[in-house]
Formats: sequence, C-alpha cells, structure tokens
Amino acid sequence: MFDIAKVQAAPSADLLTPDNAVMLFVDHQPQMFFGTGSGDRAAIINSTVGLAKAARAFDVPAVLTTVAAESFSGPLLPQLAEVFPKNEIIDRTTMNAWEDEALVAAVRATGRKKIILAGLWTEVCLVLPALSALEQGYEVYVVSDASGGVSPAAHEHAIQRMIAAGAVPVTWVQVLLELQRDWARQETYGAVMEIVKDHAGAYGLGVVYAQSVIGAHAAG
Repeated sequence: MFDIAKVQAAPSADLLTPDNAVMLFVDHQPQMFFGTGSGDRAAIINSTVGLAKAARAFDVPAVLTTVAAESFSGPLLPQLAEVFPKNEIIDRTTMNAWEDEALVAAVRATGRKKIILAGLWTEVCLVLPALSALEQGYEVYVVSDASGGVSPAAHEHAIQRMIAAGAVPVTWVQVLLELQRDWARQETYGAVMEIVKDHAGAYGLGVVYAQSVIGAHAAG
C-alpha cells in the first residue's frame, strides 16, 4: 500500500548495479553471425563491445561462452575477447548454455542474482538459458541490441517469449547508464564517456560536441 510518509530519494531495488549483476555473453561467434538476419551485424557487434566495456568499467563479472568453437562456429568475437583478455571462454556442446555444468558454476560463483544476457541466436541460445535461469530464481535482463536472430520475426518472437516468462528487455546503453546512474560518480565517469563516444553513435557525437564547446566535464 502506498504511504506518502515513506517516500524518499532512494533507488529501486530492481535497478541494475555493479554489485548485483553478472553479464553472460553467449555465442558471439563467426558462424552465428553469418546466420544472423534480424538486424545489421556491424551494429550488433558494436552494441556487444559497448556492453562488454560497460562490464569492464564497472567491474561487473562477465561469463563468456561459445558453442562448438573448434568444430563449427569458430572463435569468440575477437573484439569481445579483447575486452576480457584474462577471462576463460567456456566452450560447450549444448545449445542451451544452462545445461553446461561449467557455465552454470561460473555464474553461480559470482553470487549475483541479476543476469544481463546477450548472444546469438536470440531464438535458441538466448531463449533456452533465459527460461532455464528464470525457472531457478534468477532475474534475467536480455540486451536486445547486443543479440540477434536468424530473422526479424525470430528475434522478436524470442524476445516476447522471454518477456512472457519474466525476462526484462534492455539495450546496452540503458545498461551502461543504469550502472552509472549519477554523473557525480567520478570514478567511472571518464570510462563511461569514452564508451559512449566510441559506441553510442549520435549520442557519442553529442558528447564530443558538448565537451568541445562546454568543457571536458560536460555530463549527460
């Protein structure tokens, strides 16, 4: 029940923070990109790398996984691997990443309940672990623009299926700014601005313009 006396300036417990989230990157591999037809593949790569840099900037644990890397799908996206040079890449045979013991152990070891999930293809490699993790009590946030399906319909239907099961659709910039949440947080401000300038398109150009006209500490 709403009690106006309890209203205060405080964040919702539902918000993503550097302390409550883990990022899971699933099957960003050449063969999977070849079959992606739901959106521009270069844009998906850009969003994926931007999301990965957000994890690095805020020290959010990241779990990287591939499927059949040596026999079919090829290595992890090099730009993604470059962001996490010390991370183990968990290769699987299962289409459902949540049926791989090593991957589930890696997620469980972080102690985080909120999974920020991105990968290829949306209708297989995202839906299956998303539904599995949700059933076990995790909260799942699906990064739609860092993911892709074989067609627009396949991607959208998969997103809707995950939403119906309780997943939350987000975008990579949304995740980045939710983790920052306050421009006065100087410890991550600079990193966020660099990520925005490198990966956020027109928004990034706006930051370049503001910093050149207003000053280096222009925010927002």
